[in-house]
Amino acid sequence: MPGQLTAFGPGRVNLIGEHTDYNQGLALPLAIEAGVTVRARVVDGREVEAVALDLDEVDRFPVGEPGRGEGWRAFVRGAVGELQRAGVSLPGAHLEFSGTVPRGSGLSSSAALEVALVLALLGLAGEPEPPRIELAQLCSRIENDWVGAQTGMLDQLAALCGQTGHALRIDFRTLEVRPVPLDLEGHRLVTLDSGEQHANARGGYNRRRAECARACELLGVESLREAVPEMARDLPDPLDRRVAHVLGAEERVDEAVRALAERDLPRLGKLIDQEHASLRDLYEVSTNAVEETVQSLREAGAIGARIVGGGFGGHVLGLLPPDATPPSGAVEVTPGPGARLL
Repeated sequence: MPGQLTAFGPGRVNLIGEHTDYNQGLALPLAIEAGVTVRARVVDGREVEAVALDLDEVDRFPVGEPGRGEGWRAFVRGAVGELQRAGVSLPGAHLEFSGTVPRGSGLSSSAALEVALVLALLGLAGEPEPPRIELAQLCSRIENDWVGAQTGMLDQLAALCGQTGHALRIDFRTLEVRPVPLDLEGHRLVTLDSGEQHANARGGYNRRRAECARACELLGVESLREAVPEMARDLPDPLDRRVAHVLGAEERVDEAVRALAERDLPRLGKLIDQEHASLRDLYEVSTNAVEETVQSLREAGAIGARIVGGGFGGHVLGLLPPDATPPSGAVEVTPGPGARLL
């Protein structure tokens, strides 16, 4: 059992396929180099002490009784609780973490924190790492049951399975993860902050998931993966539009994979634009601040720009050609490796 270690969980950007994960659809995310670092060490006693360095806040609780917490504390307590539920015997621990992914940005600082915490705690316990799909499922339970955000597994799978130079085609029905080479031929992916934070655990995200579940009930299917576009026409508004977005996003994922294989970057840019229009008009997760940010990227020469993450604020993704100058504040993102011990 090591006395101390450091774990890193990356954030993620999603090229195509938003709000498809909890509908057992397809998505095309990539892990990025920014993320969350957790430094952990074993301490005497049966207590966990967690320090959020960026916030200068501390939380303490008994290892065997993590209880509930709010904000970042829910992630730490959930990681401890879910690992113990899985049969992991955890020692007393001191945890410190900080991140380079802005909170509320739509770049999944939450999953970055979850996976880094779980890897760090497994390491302190001297436990072998389970398969990454199982780890993603455990981390998803932290988000759903402890934090209260009814997200799917896109963020966790991207953070755990990321590969340098690749996006990931994820099938959420089978949990198959296939690396897709991301050769942009001099084009750049950048994100630009809309200035508006979002929080998945409140607001519209959970409502959108509930709307999809209601659509499944009315259509008599287990998930929207089983639906076809014609079925959506018989649904009441806004359920018809929610289903239309999900089904369209699934088609765009495989079109984007083909565009990357053929190195057709203009086609990829059009698909990114189509995804944004669908998220704005059919899924209704955009805001005025997001639309202004999309326009800023397009004025800078982006051949595709869209909201990323759950919506209702956060960052906007842009695909810029080689000769374009990113707007002030834009940050280039490149595909990096998945979560790991450092």
